[in-house]
Amino acid sequence: MTDTLVASLHTPFGRFTDGSLACEDVDLAEIARIHGTPTYVYSATAIEHAYDRLDRAYAGVPHLICYAMKACANLAVLALLGRRGAGADIVSGGELFRALRAGIPADRIVFAGVGKTREEIRQALAAEILMFTIESPQELDAIQFVAAEMGTTARIAIRVNPDVDPQTHPYISTGLKKSKFGVPHEQVVNLYLRAADLPNVEPCGIQCHIGSQLVHLDPICDAVDRVSELAADVARRGIGLRYLDIGGGLAIRYRGDDPEGPEAVAAHIANRASALGLSLIMEPGRFLVGNAGALLTRVIYTKANGARKFVIVDAAMNDLIRPSLYDSFHEIAPVQVRRGANETVDLVGPVCESGDFFAHDRPMPPLEPQDLVAILSAGAYGHVMASNYNARPRAAEVLVRGGEVRLVRARETYEDLVRGEVL
Repeated sequence: MTDTLVASLHTPFGRFTDGSLACEDVDLAEIARIHGTPTYVYSATAIEHAYDRLDRAYAGVPHLICYAMKACANLAVLALLGRRGAGADIVSGGELFRALRAGIPADRIVFAGVGKTREEIRQALAAEILMFTIESPQELDAIQFVAAEMGTTARIAIRVNPDVDPQTHPYISTGLKKSKFGVPHEQVVNLYLRAADLPNVEPCGIQCHIGSQLVHLDPICDAVDRVSELAADVARRGIGLRYLDIGGGLAIRYRGDDPEGPEAVAAHIANRASALGLSLIMEPGRFLVGNAGALLTRVIYTKANGARKFVIVDAAMNDLIRPSLYDSFHEIAPVQVRRGANETVDLVGPVCESGDFFAHDRPMPPLEPQDLVAILSAGAYGHVMASNYNARPRAAEVLVRGGEVRLVRARETYEDLVRGEVL
């Protein structure tokens, strides 16, 4: 391979000298020939490089990287990161099941989320996870109840809502008072004092997470400063914490964005943790897998409605909902580039919704039926948010390392669509 596909992206996707698009050393056309389309393609090397970059940034302080597996929950991806030393940030009993099945040790798992059921709490306590992130006083009561019932102790961290504007899309903003997440800043100390009096609860950490795709890191620093002040206050009251959990949210490049990387904020955060004598926990998701993945799809038809041209592909909003849900931008690249002037097109799927699109008014090289295109930066919040809408089987997933391709999730069949249903 001689060049990366898009200079603005940290991507494992590039072109061979003959012009064909590849992931690492594998031609995407060959993946499509063997595995069909739509198919998600992930680079193992890119995921490992992102993890190692974050790990190096915090090398000067004790830390644990708990992968936010809601970004991409494929077992092979989880196992790859677990072997690298990662833990898991989970938000459901199902994610706990997947993390354990992938071999991630329970003592590297933290359980977040505003709506943990008592059954999920029971499962996590039985597995002996590292800690729960508490999001409300009622949740604290539920964890105390279940832990007492089981005759065990639950380690907890309180998630602080610091009321900091993360400057991101409102749907992925979680650190403002109007969001459902966390305990209001002014209520945190009293909740720690209450937790310390509970016989089956051990306060051991403090946490914040203000949102996702954080291009500007000043809000992260502001939030960590506020949480550090609270941690110091809690320590003065005789409650010994061990962990400062800074959440995740680091941005990736989708197009012309230039997000600051982890190095830019690491020193600031490490200093706060060191001053408090705490170990760091962080929960990256998109940063580790976002640019490592692409959705490979094939053109079915092209059509023109007046002056507007549509390119209809066999992937749809049920495969990758981000453009429909967030109006998100993804670079789109033909696997083989045809000669000719660019055309302005809408790239759309076959689902019966006007919101089923991947790009509007996008300049693209000429595309014809049976051509392959890759929708880039789709490793995060892609397959994991897929559905069977319009009775469409979910896509296959493959993992690439060097010149080797491994199928890590088989394409669903029609029989899979009705499994569990009863006439």
